[in-house]
Amino acid sequence: MAPVDLRIAVIFLFQIVTGTAGNLALLGHYCILYFSGCRSRSTDVILRHLIVANLLVILSRGIPETMAAFGLQSFLSDVGCKLVFYVHRVGRGGSMGSTCLLSVFQAITISPRSSRWAELKRKALKFIGLSNILCWGLHMLLNVRVPMLMSDKGNNGNSTKTIDFQYCSATLPDKEKDSLFGVLAFSHDILCLALMVWASGSIVFHLYRHKQRVHHLRSHKISSPSSPETRATQSTLILVTAFISFYALSSIIHVLFLLHDGTAWWLVKTSAFSNTCFPTASPLILMSRERCVSRVIWKK
Repeated sequence: MAPVDLRIAVIFLFQIVTGTAGNLALLGHYCILYFSGCRSRSTDVILRHLIVANLLVILSRGIPETMAAFGLQSFLSDVGCKLVFYVHRVGRGGSMGSTCLLSVFQAITISPRSSRWAELKRKALKFIGLSNILCWGLHMLLNVRVPMLMSDKGNNGNSTKTIDFQYCSATLPDKEKDSLFGVLAFSHDILCLALMVWASGSIVFHLYRHKQRVHHLRSHKISSPSSPETRATQSTLILVTAFISFYALSSIIHVLFLLHDGTAWWLVKTSAFSNTCFPTASPLILMSRERCVSRVIWKK
């Protein structure tokens, strides 16, 4: 095994262990809160969907990349390649959709009762579960073309425009046949990012106003500790900022990837690494802001 392959294997293995452990620990935390009868936040449902999406991304891409770095090649069948990359794309879309829903619902939830969002706030909480289901269904449809482009290394036909993942091969999308899927996927990503930016701006505005009120209370010797809702809002803001940052990095790599026609192996590995960064980091961000004790004492 070449030294560079060993380094790649260690990096992906670290992502798998850290990301899987973090997401499972956070999922277990929410399950304990649910079954112990503690009052949960309305956005906890979205966070559970985000955790599932994170696990799908980490396991479907991290494990094959690690095995390939350790020297194993062509260990997936044709069906296996199609399934693994389809699950990865759906999980990545679910991660984006869940983060978008989380930011929008959080922005609506913290809006003042006197604002124009007051009526929408009461209705929005009823549609959290349905919104998550529609999100998963949408990404299953948007990525239906992915399995058609994937194949095992011995079954990639005569196409010269292929991407070698060491364990699978992908045919580069045809500009005419796949233009519709490309436009739909691009429009979806732009819409999600726009909603995240709007929600983040709204959250920052409300946090700023809250900080001003707290400063006013402290000037009058009145104690006003940070509420769980405020900490949850700050967590959402940090999470969205992290997602947009990693998405921007992934987009830059994807553009370079297309410019090289998918032939640069280092771009293949860098793309895989950047795709699994957010699913690995997000549970650590959420846990760093979570106060278990304060959640446990909230009884119904």
